[in-house]
Amino acid sequence: MGEPDDRENTAPGEQRRAPGRPRAHALPAAGLLLLERDREQALLSAVIGELGAGRPALVTVTGEPGAGQNELLRWAARHATERGIRVLTARATPAEQDLRYGVVGQLLAGHQAFTDHLPHLFLDRDRPGRFPGLTRLLGAARERPTLLVVEDVHRLDPDSLRWLEALARRLPHAPLALLTGRTCTADAGPDWWAGSPLTGSATTVELALPGLTRTGTGTAVRAVCGTVGDRSFVDAVVDATGGNPTVVGDTLRRFTRAGHTPDADHVHHVRVIAAEVTGELAASALGSLRDPVVLDVLRALAVCGDLLDFPLVVALAGSGAVPETRLRAALLDSGLVAVSDGRFRVSGPVVRDRIVEEMPAAERADLHARAAELAHRAAADDQGIGDLLLRARPVGAAWAVDTLCRAAGAALRGGDRDRAAAYLSRALDEPLPPRTRVRVQLQLAGTELVIAPVAAGRRIHGIMREPAEEYAAHRSRAADLCLLGGDTDTAWRALAECLAEDGPAGSGELPQEPGAAQEAAARHEELTALLRVAQPLRRTFAEIAVPPAPEPPRAPLTPAASGVRAWEAAARGADREEARRLARAALGPHPAGWPPLTVPRLLACRTLLLTEDLDDAETHLCALLTEAHRERRSVTVARVLALRAQLHLRQGRPDLAARDLSAADLELPPDSRHPLSYPYWTALGVVTDLANGRTDRARAAAERPVPPPAEESVTGAHLLYARGLLAEADGDPHRAAALFRACGRWLLQYGCVNPALLPWRSRAAEAAHALGDAAQALKPAREELELAERWGAPGAIGAAQFSLAMMSGEDRVQRLRSAVEHLGRAPDRAAYTRAVVALASAGNGAQPERVTALAPPAYGTAGTGVPSAGHHAVVALHSPVPAPAPAPVRPGPLPPVWPSLSPGERAAAVLAARGLANREIAAALSVTTRTVELRLSSVYRKLRIRGRDELRALAQGTEDD
Repeated sequence: MGEPDDRENTAPGEQRRAPGRPRAHALPAAGLLLLERDREQALLSAVIGELGAGRPALVTVTGEPGAGQNELLRWAARHATERGIRVLTARATPAEQDLRYGVVGQLLAGHQAFTDHLPHLFLDRDRPGRFPGLTRLLGAARERPTLLVVEDVHRLDPDSLRWLEALARRLPHAPLALLTGRTCTADAGPDWWAGSPLTGSATTVELALPGLTRTGTGTAVRAVCGTVGDRSFVDAVVDATGGNPTVVGDTLRRFTRAGHTPDADHVHHVRVIAAEVTGELAASALGSLRDPVVLDVLRALAVCGDLLDFPLVVALAGSGAVPETRLRAALLDSGLVAVSDGRFRVSGPVVRDRIVEEMPAAERADLHARAAELAHRAAADDQGIGDLLLRARPVGAAWAVDTLCRAAGAALRGGDRDRAAAYLSRALDEPLPPRTRVRVQLQLAGTELVIAPVAAGRRIHGIMREPAEEYAAHRSRAADLCLLGGDTDTAWRALAECLAEDGPAGSGELPQEPGAAQEAAARHEELTALLRVAQPLRRTFAEIAVPPAPEPPRAPLTPAASGVRAWEAAARGADREEARRLARAALGPHPAGWPPLTVPRLLACRTLLLTEDLDDAETHLCALLTEAHRERRSVTVARVLALRAQLHLRQGRPDLAARDLSAADLELPPDSRHPLSYPYWTALGVVTDLANGRTDRARAAAERPVPPPAEESVTGAHLLYARGLLAEADGDPHRAAALFRACGRWLLQYGCVNPALLPWRSRAAEAAHALGDAAQALKPAREELELAERWGAPGAIGAAQFSLAMMSGEDRVQRLRSAVEHLGRAPDRAAYTRAVVALASAGNGAQPERVTALAPPAYGTAGTGVPSAGHHAVVALHSPVPAPAPAPVRPGPLPPVWPSLSPGERAAAVLAARGLANREIAAALSVTTRTVELRLSSVYRKLRIRGRDELRALAQGTEDD
């Protein structure tokens, strides 16, 4: 249907609009209801034409409320009148459902020839076989074709229904057509065809009116708004209105009156207006319901119709005395209910919300509570019952709390954390024993750490400060959760307050039983250990006047204390074997069978990274990850994935590190992290991006602002180190040296001496060497070697030896041999390969600069997993067996096209020039043999050579030069 001509819609004396200026409401309301009804209009026109020729017809038009059935019937009536056909019209209404022959009276009153039969309609009520006026109507129809139009036949009174059924049975004997309309929410309309031989004798048609299509909705938008609607806007209108013509028209008229334009920027506005229109139509329909029994059932259906069968809904409403068939008919008649898949349902969420909101608050809460209890007895879905309980008054039953907790678990499995938090918050509204309440609070805090970390911190602080005895056993778990989320300030504050009140070893009121005393001492030890984890993360502690956390005992009672002691020993870099022993003790089961804390176990795994027991660390991290997934603890999953990413970096596998970090982002989105944890996540992301050659992405992350308190934490040192690596990649040794030294100052302030943690000394030394300050370079490099030898990890020693060899001419070959020997026993195979190539070149008198250029790209320092900036990762093997040393050759001047080779190609080329076979190169670089073949083919193509012989000659050059 095209847009009407403006001249046809201009009233006399009305000034016509300027050309090109859109005008709203160009399509009247009736025309909008007839949009996309061309097929139906053509069929009705054909029926009317046949009626003029003497063929009777029976036509039923059905559709959802607001689909335009009545408007189509009125159009047919006008069309028939224009064709000279007698038209009698009537409309069934709720007010006349109890009035005898109410619709028949309207039909007969439409023509004076039948008015003398009107008094008989109300007489002889019980006399069978009497249909007043029917015989006269059939006779008049033989004289002049007649069309009867009845709207809303689903509301017919019983007598009018029988009268029309009798008329339908007599249609083959007269040129008469019966055109009716009803809503399709009813199970079935009047059975006009029952016992009637209409087939072949009369035209019988049932028209179902669909909603507007997207094209029709676009036409309505253009007609009402005066301009073509944006695609996304039209889609939003279709989605918000369901294509219902009445709702579409009202929504667009209000939208236009508000001065909006149909574009993508106003999608939200049209959705809001559509919801208002739908709600107002629902409210109007509610206002017309006069039967309180039907209203009660409708409210119960709105509350739990999707969860319970209709008989249970009726029982909930307390309407069991009313026949179910009557209730169904009344509900369908309201237009607020539809039948879908054989179930009665309220028509859409907006209508459901409006029905529920119309109830008084107390009645609404009571109805939801009774519905939840009935659904529980019917063994309905946990989340469905949980949704009922969210709006119910406290029911004071244990099943409610259990159901809400199960519903929260199901929501977490589905990734809906907000819904899970709502269930758990509602569970806390029930009267709970202290033991159950603290369990629910901890579960809620763990969920809120992802969606509202600051609120989670406040909740955890409240748990730790609760004086009830049942809470004492959960304080360490609460602090552990707080530290996992990164809120170290809250954890430190709460732990300090708890320990200050308890006194040393919790001796304020020691239990008399020896077992209870030992348990209290173990609890106190756990709190003290966690305080030592939180305490060093900030420089100032003036808020609470408590002494620093005491030194943990040399023989810890709990795995938590063992984990913290292991990490402190590793940070000091004093006793590797003791740190390893404590870390493994921390990862074992608790002697008393208590649930293990997560933070100490993560510290134990980090300790194993520094001791270079990477296989053990990976095994325990995978076990932690499985446990966290099983318990749906997103923050723990993210923390374990982050630590495993560090492990992959130390193994020379940055691609796997990037994969784990991406998975951690899904579990704990960056916007959901606590501000104090920003440096940790940012530094890890920057290092991983640099290792994968994503310098631009690393630079963008490093430049993001960090909250000032977070910069003062020990993780701020990691961020300084990552920014130093980025400065190296940008070729800025001045800035790199300053950043590495600043990183070192922070680490030393917090007692972190071990170079295996962050080799900032060697990095600062390399930056100073690049600036030409040899004295400033050698001092930190030698200090790092001394500290690495004290720690005893082969990777750290080998990396320190290699760094010192690259800056010092004295004993360079000897230091490179030591580096090769130590790195051969370290997990980072890329660092070992680099040292092997450097040793082979140094044996032939090559300069350090040439050695570095010819060597494979340096990926980190053994034991650190921190990559050299800007280089691609060289994947490392787990096997500690060193690759075979290549035969020494003397390199000459580098070919001019050498810089065009990728780092991977350079690594393969230099090893191939040393005489290694493809299998040996693959083992050294931890790649497949096919990858080596592809890299060497690319090298040959770029260097314009034909094979290994020319590659060796090119690498050797001329010895005379």
